[in-house]
Amino acid sequence: MRYCINCCIHLLPNDLHRQCFRCRGPDHNNQKCPVCKGESKIPSYTDSKQMKWLAVLEVRTDHCESWNGFFCLRKGKLCSLMFGLIIMTLVMVSYILTGAKHGLLLIPSPFHYGAFASNPSLVDNESLSDMKDHYQPSKMNISYVKDYPSIKLIIDTITSKIEFITRQRPDLEELRKQEPHMFSVIPNKFLPNSKNPCWYEEYQGNTTTDPYATNSYALYSRRFRIIFDYLRKVFWNHLYHYKDKHYRLRCLPHFYIIGQPKCGTTDLYDRLRLHPEVRFSAIKEPHWWTRKRFGIIRLRDGFHDRYPVEDYLDLFDIAAHQIQSVLQSEAVREHGKMNNIIIGEASASTMWDNNAWIFFYDNSTEGEPPFLIQDFIHAFHPNAKLIIMLRDPVERLYSDYLYFASANKSAEDFHEKVVESLQLFESCVLDYSLRACVYNNTLNNAMPVRLQVGLYVVYLLDWLTVFNKDQILVLRLEDHASNMRYTMHKVFQFLDLGPLSEKQEALITKSPASNTRRPEDRSLGPMLPTTKAILRDFYRPFNTKLAQVLFDDAFLWKRT
Repeated sequence: MRYCINCCIHLLPNDLHRQCFRCRGPDHNNQKCPVCKGESKIPSYTDSKQMKWLAVLEVRTDHCESWNGFFCLRKGKLCSLMFGLIIMTLVMVSYILTGAKHGLLLIPSPFHYGAFASNPSLVDNESLSDMKDHYQPSKMNISYVKDYPSIKLIIDTITSKIEFITRQRPDLEELRKQEPHMFSVIPNKFLPNSKNPCWYEEYQGNTTTDPYATNSYALYSRRFRIIFDYLRKVFWNHLYHYKDKHYRLRCLPHFYIIGQPKCGTTDLYDRLRLHPEVRFSAIKEPHWWTRKRFGIIRLRDGFHDRYPVEDYLDLFDIAAHQIQSVLQSEAVREHGKMNNIIIGEASASTMWDNNAWIFFYDNSTEGEPPFLIQDFIHAFHPNAKLIIMLRDPVERLYSDYLYFASANKSAEDFHEKVVESLQLFESCVLDYSLRACVYNNTLNNAMPVRLQVGLYVVYLLDWLTVFNKDQILVLRLEDHASNMRYTMHKVFQFLDLGPLSEKQEALITKSPASNTRRPEDRSLGPMLPTTKAILRDFYRPFNTKLAQVLFDDAFLWKRT
């Protein structure tokens, strides 16, 4: 048999040699071919240079038959593979021995954080047992540690661009032009004998009219339909009749839990609604001020019909019925007592989410929104009270990622998303103001993780342009977890609520925490130490300003 080393590198048998693409053709002659001629001859030199011996896969003799050639081929490849593995093993052994000798292996990261002596971080709203768990040291990932210097440059650029400039507050007439229907529905004066802002509105329908037929909350959610089915049944029983006319009691919230997400707002809501003087909207988070009034259910799904203010007010009808019962009682009518029931609303997007402004308000200044949510809330209810629950923004972001990420969650994936988000945020602050970037809808949707939600002081300063400081109560989740009784008493005092019996107080403060972290998310462990170091650097200047505004160094979230 004859073989062609140059063109038949797979060493085809002689009877198939004619099929080789280089030896194909009528003029080819094996005897004349300088490569193919000769019996059992394998050239070892080409172009006067010795060939690499690894290129010669095997040597066969003429007496090898077809099947024998096949097994010879397999044997030759196996020998080559074994030789390669031996070389790799020798290289690795040499590296390991050299690294161990010089102490180059398993170098501890300078950004490696060990377990903390105490860890009061409850995930929104993580259970108290979660709050008491210590963080375990994470395994070092050398490639992520190497990323740190370049990422630090990005953070330094962002820090150099930070300016906390007071926004210009719009006047009332400008707000009226933007939302004329809202101002036509909500009056500027409320009932004097009610602590909660309420008023009577004439009802034009009759007994066959469905007052909730067009309510958007009921139309878009089956869960809400159950609530409105109940309200339909009792609606006529709660109308106030005067001079052949029918009136319904309408109410706005007296207080708002405005933020932040993954900071314990659900747990605070669940405990506060157990107080006998507190009522809430029919659903915890209507998101009306930030999304629904613009027709947003999910921003990625585009816009739907805008939810009118009447649909929002319908959510307080159950509470309004109870307030009306108090107002019609003898104690109030004849003895001049006040209604002390108050209504709350707990949409955790209220503090920060102004993403929709760009689609509705044209007269922006250098990319900054001309109107914010707080401008309208203050216009309708200037005496409203606001509660804010915050947590370490680094831990908040990781909790937010675990809660909202749908697949492929891991500490490494979180790290990559953080880096990408920082790069996007940097590109924005190079061209625009801090406020413009924080409220930039395009940027916020592009960032894989919601970095901007942890910039608490930016939002707080904007709320302080319209509300007085004594109207805002700022709490820390870490304090709430370590001493729940103390924080709940602060809330009761802030809202001027009546005293509780020991049994009522025990029910409020000792019930299990709400909305705890899912077991499958806990199993992922903490974020990478390098990621934590990066985020600490990013949030540090914002936390410093927050601590200055609140005169409380606890909001620095320093680890000891």
